[in-house]
Amino acid sequence: MSFKVERDTIIGDIMDADESTTEYFLEMGMHCLFCPASRGETVEQACEVHGVDPDELIAKLNKHFEG
Repeated sequence: MSFKVERDTIIGDIMDADESTTEYFLEMGMHCLFCPASRGETVEQACEVHGVDPDELIAKLNKHFEG
C-alpha cells in the first residue's frame, strides 16, 4: 500500500489506511485513539502532547506502509 505519512497527516487518515498502525500510537502512550478528537489530530500535534519525537514516529509509520 502506498501511503506517505508527514507531520501534518491526520491520525484518522492513517488509521483508515491501515488499522494495524494503532500499535505505533499505543506504543507512544496515545490510548485515546478512537475518540473523535484524537482522530482529527495531526501526527505532529499528537507527538507534542505525548512528548514523542514526530520524526521517529513518522519513520516507523512510513516503514510500515512500505513494508
